[in-house]
Amino acid sequence: MLIGELIRDLRTARGWSQGRLASEINDACSASLTREYISGWERAKVRPGPFYLRCLSTVLDVPLEVLEGVAGRPGQPVRSNAAATVAAPAVTAGLLSTGFAVRLRGGPSSEEWEAKLAAYGSDYMSLGAADIQHRVAGDLVVVQQQLDDPPMWAVAARLMTLYATTFSRAEQAQAVSWFRTAAEAADRSGDRDTRVWVRGRAALSLGYGGTSLGLAGVLADQAMALTDRPSAGLLGATLGKAYTAAIRGDKATALRLADRGRRLFDASAAAAGRSEGVSDYAIPAWRMNGFLSLLSARVGDERRALQAQEEARRELPEKLPRFVAHLELHTGLMLTRAGDKAAGLAHARATLDALPPGKLNGTLQMLMDEIRA
Repeated sequence: MLIGELIRDLRTARGWSQGRLASEINDACSASLTREYISGWERAKVRPGPFYLRCLSTVLDVPLEVLEGVAGRPGQPVRSNAAATVAAPAVTAGLLSTGFAVRLRGGPSSEEWEAKLAAYGSDYMSLGAADIQHRVAGDLVVVQQQLDDPPMWAVAARLMTLYATTFSRAEQAQAVSWFRTAAEAADRSGDRDTRVWVRGRAALSLGYGGTSLGLAGVLADQAMALTDRPSAGLLGATLGKAYTAAIRGDKATALRLADRGRRLFDASAAAAGRSEGVSDYAIPAWRMNGFLSLLSARVGDERRALQAQEEARRELPEKLPRFVAHLELHTGLMLTRAGDKAAGLAHARATLDALPPGKLNGTLQMLMDEIRA
């Protein structure tokens, strides 16, 4: 099998166009491929080099050694590889087989699902979106066969919410659809905490990224109507609504909601994340300051933005380059809003260029779009 044939098979197995594959590679690796270049690969007009083989491995979720075995090294003839021949069909066949096996013989227990969710919460903070997206998709196939009990709807709702956060800038319509579905699944669970967390996490993601502000506001209002008990979910809803107000130019509302968010943070150990470590389910002080940093930059409060960034950097755990990049983009946004557009854009571009491959996600891309605009 030629490398171009394998790329085509893996692409079509996911239902992607050549343009979509180019976009995925560009998003994951800060590249600038066109559809025509993908076509050249697939028609064997040109062979991807080591850099693009690594990118293809990331976005297509195929072991790098498989791609290297088919592509060969520069100057060497292309070799055949039996593993590559079955790689594309296995993507679909494996998921189908797993789903039916679970339905016939049963799947993970509630305790096992909770352990999986806890691991995902930690992985989300340190890994790139592409690193976990296909894993989450596989678990969604599994839990889909276990939705006979309300607690499984709670598991599914949290998985769907996580899945929605892994989509790139070009796939935000899919992210929005998954956030909506997650809210419906949470309602099926009958668990108030799940219903609040799912809506709050979605509102926070959408508001932070500055997309689908109408849905962000609706989900935030729904979470606030469900409870006033401090929690990470309610804090996310409050901050998400504050972001939407800031983007729409309602500074007074944004600041009022930010103050409410600070009170929620101070009132709840769960919201503050003091007992959960580094996890997407927790909002410790460094993460809270990161959220306030962006909000202050959006409303033009340079002093508070700089203070929040300094405090966030002081407590930010090591080996979280994506979150360091978030803070740097806040600085870029602050510079552009202060009138120095060239410096703000240059700072933001340098930040993304320095980010390791695979760490660029949809939220960072949307922040970059906001700085450009």
